[in-house]
Amino acid sequence: MTSPNPQALVADPEHLQGEPPAMTHPEVLRALSGILLGMFVSVLAMSVVSSSLPKIITDLGGGQSAFTWVVTATLLTSTISTPIWGKLADLTNRKTLIQIALIISVLSAAAAGFAQDAGQLITFRAFQGIGAGGLQSLSAILIADIISPRQRGRYMGLMGSIMGIGMVGGPVLGGFLTDAINWRWNFFVGLPFAVASIIVLQMTLRLPKRPRGTEKLDIAGATLISVGIAALLLWITFAGTEFDWISWQTAALAGGALVVLATAVLVELRVKTPLIPMSLFKNRTLVLAVIGSVAVGVAMFGSSVFLSQYMQLSRGKTPTESGLYTIPMVVGLFLSSTVGGQLISKTGRYKPYMVGGAVSLTAGLLLLSTLDYRTSFVLVSIYLFILGAGVGLLMQNMVLATQNTLHIKDSGSGTSTVTFFRSLGGALGVSALGAILGHSVQGSLKEGITEIAPQLAKQGVDPSALQSGSGALPDLSVLPPILVEVIEKAYANGIAEIFLAAVPLAVIALICVSLIKEVPLDHRSGIDQLKDLEPTGA
Repeated sequence: MTSPNPQALVADPEHLQGEPPAMTHPEVLRALSGILLGMFVSVLAMSVVSSSLPKIITDLGGGQSAFTWVVTATLLTSTISTPIWGKLADLTNRKTLIQIALIISVLSAAAAGFAQDAGQLITFRAFQGIGAGGLQSLSAILIADIISPRQRGRYMGLMGSIMGIGMVGGPVLGGFLTDAINWRWNFFVGLPFAVASIIVLQMTLRLPKRPRGTEKLDIAGATLISVGIAALLLWITFAGTEFDWISWQTAALAGGALVVLATAVLVELRVKTPLIPMSLFKNRTLVLAVIGSVAVGVAMFGSSVFLSQYMQLSRGKTPTESGLYTIPMVVGLFLSSTVGGQLISKTGRYKPYMVGGAVSLTAGLLLLSTLDYRTSFVLVSIYLFILGAGVGLLMQNMVLATQNTLHIKDSGSGTSTVTFFRSLGGALGVSALGAILGHSVQGSLKEGITEIAPQLAKQGVDPSALQSGSGALPDLSVLPPILVEVIEKAYANGIAEIFLAAVPLAVIALICVSLIKEVPLDHRSGIDQLKDLEPTGA
């Protein structure tokens, strides 16, 4: 008996000679609508607080460490959960999974809106990261299911638009809500979008049933990877501030993390259905994409997190203004992903655009390392545009290049592996850069306050009470002007320093994409490839 023909779901929008008929462009858009709406919810949930974090942490009495961990906690759980979601996508119903991820993401975001201190906020954001990891991983997997690699660029503009709206609109909307009402509304605003996404997914996403075998989720591997990554992040965050880099705490956390991760590799090599199949790393493109994705993660997450501190603590901007000043970066990302995607679909080539993206990423980070507290906003906008263009040409195309070389049975695990390392790069990057920033700001503040101590004493201000490098983030509106300038300089210099620290990673990404061997893009969608594997005849 012949298997049912899933032709109605084939997502190659152009009928190429010698290929089976394809679904129409409107049908593809309907199928994509729920996926993209879910992607929008994920981007909005992650970006809406970025411009308001300095205000949020100040109100909750947190310091630089809390600021970093509000972001890191989300990235940590997102990173850890990404390969788990990817493996589940290979084992069970993908449509149900993305709806579950949506529910987790928005309920935890709403809970974060009721947080009474920084610890509660960090906890709820950690749960939010679990949902975000699912949305990021599953969106890419589902798009691969219904659109062929060759034609995926045609929809890059739409995907870029969704991400652009979320990344631009999120900080602007979050800043407006903070200034006009209260920062807590940052966490409630995504609820209606999530409900709409769940409904649209239910109505529009139609996937054929995947064969279900006896495979089970690798619990041991998931646990070991989670513990190892968490220990590594804790070490990077607290080393140099809470304890010395060379200390017993370093030996316990860093050494323990390496032992646990090494054990995880051994487990993954032995279990029948590994969370991250080690066989994937025989794929040269995947290995190079994984290494390059770390740099993209640092640039993408690090820039959005610390730019808000630069705008508000070095330039005195409001949360709303801080969000608006990130628009050039997102415009660069949107234009590069849109134009690059169209050209990739037209030519079938992706490597030149990835190399160009890595060059742009390196240049953007290098230019941002020249920031000070008086840099022209025109120059800042140009630097951010260049950085965004680099991220736009690299982010989706890293996944595209990997998916194009993987067997369909490994698409879920392979896609989530690249996404995992991108998120891992972001988490490790934010933690490491946050530690560098905290140390740099603390040193600069001590030096600056010492210089102006006589003037502060004349104004009746106690200099010893102003060493805020590792304490609460400063509220510039209640400080004397002479001290405000010291703080502005300290944060500007520290943020410039962390961009410079990220440049070597971008150079590594450039080397990696240069070494990728370009493979012609497949014209078959994931569903088509599954159909080819089905037995024919009785």
